[in-house]
Amino acid sequence: MIRSVHRWAGLGAALIVSTVAVSGAVLAVYPVVEALNTAALPASDVGSFAGKVQEAIPGLEQIRVAASGRITAYAWEAGQASQWIIDPATGAALAPVTPSPVELWVTNLHRAFLAGDAGRVVAGLASLAMLVLTISGFALAARRMGGWHRLFGPLKGPWPQRLHMELARFAGVGLFLSSLTGLWLFALTFGLIPEGSPMPAFPAVSGLGGLSPSALTALRDIPLSELRELTFPREGNLRDVFTVQTDAGLGYIDQGTGEMLAFAARTGLDHVSDVIQMLHTGQGAAALGLILGLAALTVPVLSLTGLMQQAGRVRGSGRRAAKVAADAADTILLVGSEGGMTWKCAETLRAALTRAGSATHVAAMSDFAPETYTRAARILILVATSGDGDAPGSARGFLDKLAALPTPPAAPFAVLGFGDSAFPKFCGYAARVEEAALAAGWPRLMPMAKVDRQSQQDFTRWGAALAETMGVTLDLDSATRLQETADLRLISRRDYGAEVQAPTAILRFALPRRGLWARLTGQGFARFQAGDLIGVVPQGDTRPRYYSLASGARDGFVEICVKKHPGGLCSGQLMELQPGDTMHAFLRRNPAFHAPADAKPLILIGAGTGIGPLAGFVRANRARRPIHLYFGARSPESDLLYDVEMARWQKERRLTAVTTAFSRSADRAYVQDALRNDAEAVRGLIEQGARIMVCGGRGMAQGVAAALDDILSPAGLCPVTLKAEGRYVEDVY
Repeated sequence: MIRSVHRWAGLGAALIVSTVAVSGAVLAVYPVVEALNTAALPASDVGSFAGKVQEAIPGLEQIRVAASGRITAYAWEAGQASQWIIDPATGAALAPVTPSPVELWVTNLHRAFLAGDAGRVVAGLASLAMLVLTISGFALAARRMGGWHRLFGPLKGPWPQRLHMELARFAGVGLFLSSLTGLWLFALTFGLIPEGSPMPAFPAVSGLGGLSPSALTALRDIPLSELRELTFPREGNLRDVFTVQTDAGLGYIDQGTGEMLAFAARTGLDHVSDVIQMLHTGQGAAALGLILGLAALTVPVLSLTGLMQQAGRVRGSGRRAAKVAADAADTILLVGSEGGMTWKCAETLRAALTRAGSATHVAAMSDFAPETYTRAARILILVATSGDGDAPGSARGFLDKLAALPTPPAAPFAVLGFGDSAFPKFCGYAARVEEAALAAGWPRLMPMAKVDRQSQQDFTRWGAALAETMGVTLDLDSATRLQETADLRLISRRDYGAEVQAPTAILRFALPRRGLWARLTGQGFARFQAGDLIGVVPQGDTRPRYYSLASGARDGFVEICVKKHPGGLCSGQLMELQPGDTMHAFLRRNPAFHAPADAKPLILIGAGTGIGPLAGFVRANRARRPIHLYFGARSPESDLLYDVEMARWQKERRLTAVTTAFSRSADRAYVQDALRNDAEAVRGLIEQGARIMVCGGRGMAQGVAAALDDILSPAGLCPVTLKAEGRYVEDVY
């Protein structure tokens, strides 16, 4: 419900809301300029100051003091009206008032779309739409992040979604404030809110006159800092009065006696309207107005990224509608997606299944209709988890439909969950789907698997298992066909591991040639950093293998660590490379495994070729942040990768400490043993805010997590908690 409200309010009002927001941002600049060009009011009284202005401006009728402190005098002399900016110190005229036509036009656009009252109604509706969007947006963000307490946690997902949420979190409060105050002003304009205190009844006057304002006691009792407006009596009319408006209220003053004849104090509603006027226009609070203006500038980008996300969903829906009908398919592919990424994986899988000869029907989980799956041999369920274990948008109602079935489908099912391991309920909804299916007696084709943060490796690994189960060949990496590869020339190699029958090498390649467009846009190898991936396409195959980068673009080379696997096609070809040889590869960003850009300590833990990205982090540590490296290998004589660099990096203070563990030495130990030996120091670093980054085999990572669980429990912490806080990340294989 909330999602639909947010979506349709955004789609329906994107243009008018953007227009109101951008014009409001432009208007926010004027109070700032006015405040910068206005001197502070002197410690004077209204009577004395009005007397000075009257002497300087012939035909003076009115004095107004704006919230910024700017004083304007209005006069009528010899049949001509004039307006003057007044020097607050002397009361002299500084310059005539020259209204800006641009400001007037933008103001009219902002308040009424240049269309009078009809336009004001549209502007009011725009404020209402913005209010609905901000409230529903915050509710959706909290749900996606796993609760209000995690609202400002790290974001994951495709860039339109991340940018949309980052901007919304930055600007949301300001947009809520602007829309709420805009609605109040709209209601005030159309009389939906009372104006406040009534004018006092016009009093009886003395009929005397001829005194200067500086001689009137009531005016001299009012500090100039409290004045809003002073209107002079009509010239020659002794029955008229001085009308004064102050922060306290409105009063009439006898021009002959100087006595305050009547006064009406401002009500609480007046004060509320004053504050709202200040918050909305920035008059009297220029800095706040500028902040709200900056928040308003995000609205067009929010609209665009929202439209892009919606377009992605529509494209996903379109893809599934154009393929094989449900009653003609041997494979049913059901998709539960929140942001559209799972649809992309589903499309990759559908294409691979089609190439393998399967007739595949793709549908949303919410369209689950087993009575139509008359020829299905298998049902594959690709499902993301939303927020704290919730169902994604396109899976609504699936569990209810499943529970209502008298008998489960005959075709066996397999579930692939998509999620983020940083959340406590990682792939929680996918697990509920599998549990419900098993409880209903639905036969299972394969155990459930998980894809962490859109990991291509996880997806490819599951595809390989599915292919083996089906007895076919599946290529799930569409990137091979869509991604343009570059030729990387090997410039050096360092070999390790021969003594322990585990050939391993550090391969360094020259940066490929980058075109101007790639440099400007950061595409390809123009920008990358340690922890990103390169996809290597081996000869005789189309499926790439991914390797973590041990270098960044600033290092001037591309470096990876490779271990030769028995029968491994790609690792075998890489290990055969000699300086001058080339390989085909492409870059894939991996922002989930980048060293955070702050000064907090890092604890790097790796084993074998997992040292690659960790070495890259240390090499890039030009700020000399504290980095503690735990590295496991087989033997100090055979496969201690980066042994020379580690010593140099310590001298350069890029690396604070190194602790090694060797599984084939006299003191046999693994990296998790080294952590336990340093339990107190590790716990101390964590309590100082340190982050942990782990890279290596899945078994090693599980051992490390278990060791850290023991180490951190006395401090009331655990790896799951640190993951949820973004302080524990893994890149495992």
